[in-house]
Amino acid sequence: MLNEPIITINGTTLTVGQAMTVRVAIEANLNQIRQYGLGDDEVGKDIADLYIKRSQEIQGLMYIE
Repeated sequence: MLNEPIITINGTTLTVGQAMTVRVAIEANLNQIRQYGLGDDEVGKDIADLYIKRSQEIQGLMYIE
């Protein structure tokens, strides 16, 4: 079973359900950007690349045991 990450926002630690919601939202957003991108122009491509990188960094932190 996957343990949800401990996420604290402005000093408040999220419940397991709230942490799951944040985790799933990040994963869904990442999948959406990977699949559809953010436009074909250079700005959209650059922003998509940065979103993907930051999302992967966050995922790495969420899955540390």
